[in-house]
Amino acid sequence: MTLEQLRILVKVIQTGSFTRAAELLGTQKSYVSRVIAQLEAELEAKLLERTTRAISVTEIGREVFERAVGILGAVEDTTRLVHSARDEPRGQLRLTCGVEFGMLAVGRWIDEYLERHPLVSVDVEYTSRVLDLVHEGFDVAIRVGRVQESRLVARPLGQLDYALFACPHYLARRGRPKTPDDLAEHSLVMFSGGAHRRGWTLIPGGVERDAVKVEGPARLRVNNSFAVRDALLHSLGIGQLPLLIAMESLVAGRLVPVLPDWRPPSVLVHAVYPSSRYLSSKVRAFIDLAVSRFPGENELARMETERICSLPAKRHGKR
Repeated sequence: MTLEQLRILVKVIQTGSFTRAAELLGTQKSYVSRVIAQLEAELEAKLLERTTRAISVTEIGREVFERAVGILGAVEDTTRLVHSARDEPRGQLRLTCGVEFGMLAVGRWIDEYLERHPLVSVDVEYTSRVLDLVHEGFDVAIRVGRVQESRLVARPLGQLDYALFACPHYLARRGRPKTPDDLAEHSLVMFSGGAHRRGWTLIPGGVERDAVKVEGPARLRVNNSFAVRDALLHSLGIGQLPLLIAMESLVAGRLVPVLPDWRPPSVLVHAVYPSSRYLSSKVRAFIDLAVSRFPGENELARMETERICSLPAKRHGKR
């Protein structure tokens, strides 16, 4: 058994395709197939089940794959460890994060990261799916909300703050709620994904024991915060948004805070990476950049929201 055989096996299982694995490895499909056959013959075990449409991993194949990932990771980590003291970040960083937070912040971090480190490239996947970093070959993920996987190291970057918003035209037409109970008389636009899919939790002045739950009914439910923002801009109701998404419209006066003394709980954001891997310079450099950039962006949005809340009521659409 050789490292080359293990490397090819891992790539085939990660991609689910002999053809795709060959493309990524810069070789021929026939060579990949031959190496897998040789490995199976040496081990005297069937690792992959092949059909005309797909491949699947046998039980013993999954065990071999798990160990192969660890072996290859250890070899890579040993090489990195030797050179880390003098290495400029280099190579490809494979990164994944949610679509919304990617558009809000991560895209800017990637741009700055590439400007700082000319020897790196980035392969990023924006997705709402929680990817398996080990099995799918990712170096790091940026995740919003709780991280539950014990195999991963989660480094906190900061938190996303939220508030309720509406457009001035809607409030002029329907009136401004004074308490959470008043929301029952309003059209609500609710986010239907993630931690907020079961409604809103509103906390008065940061006193959690006095929190109230708002579950609807909602006039509109949608699983994208940008779509929530657009619905509010079209005067469809009151909705909850991260301050980072609301800030531009808030500054322009197109959205205003609602019930500013009642705030939804903040949500933590983490950089996540496999605990079994040595933290390479390329990964460390990206995480360090994210740690330095994220709190400032969120704090700016929070301060701007507080400033708007302190302006005269007519600025908020009250008649």
